[in-house]
Amino acid sequence: MHSTATAATPPTSSHRPRVEYFDLADLTKTDCRGFVHSVERYHSEPWGLYVMRAADTPPFRYTEAWLLPQLSIRVSMHHVNAAHDRDPVYHIDIGEFDRIEPKRWRGVFHYIDVVARNGCVPELRGVDDLFAAHAAGHVDASTAQNAFARATAVVDGIASHEHNFERWLGARGITLTWL
Repeated sequence: MHSTATAATPPTSSHRPRVEYFDLADLTKTDCRGFVHSVERYHSEPWGLYVMRAADTPPFRYTEAWLLPQLSIRVSMHHVNAAHDRDPVYHIDIGEFDRIEPKRWRGVFHYIDVVARNGCVPELRGVDDLFAAHAAGHVDASTAQNAFARATAVVDGIASHEHNFERWLGARGITLTWL
């Protein structure tokens, strides 16, 4: 196992939590700046929502994501081509993800994310951003504590399943499907 530990960098500025909307009927996603992006596919399961769309930034061509409300996470994978990567990197955002209407979901992101690759120690990022947002009054103490607890639960869960993200989800009855 290897770690990709990096030196902590101080947050540049504090901001309110990012909020995104996922409109299943229109096949769109509205980002935190109000930009509307086309979505190629949505798929619902009892435990979450799958989103697949063309990526906005090279070299990536596709972005896939699962919103998993029970775990308070969104897990994303970015692809250089349409084929499933052999050694996927999971980008796991911590936040609140909910169906707010029958065909509409909302994601509120709480600054912290976890980067995980099977067989490697997960990397926790954004803790300084969360603390800065709390200090600036953008999130209350309860929200900050819950976000931190959720993030460490993700790291612990992955570690307790041989550093395998999908094994951890499988133990919770969740099987993700990807491109």
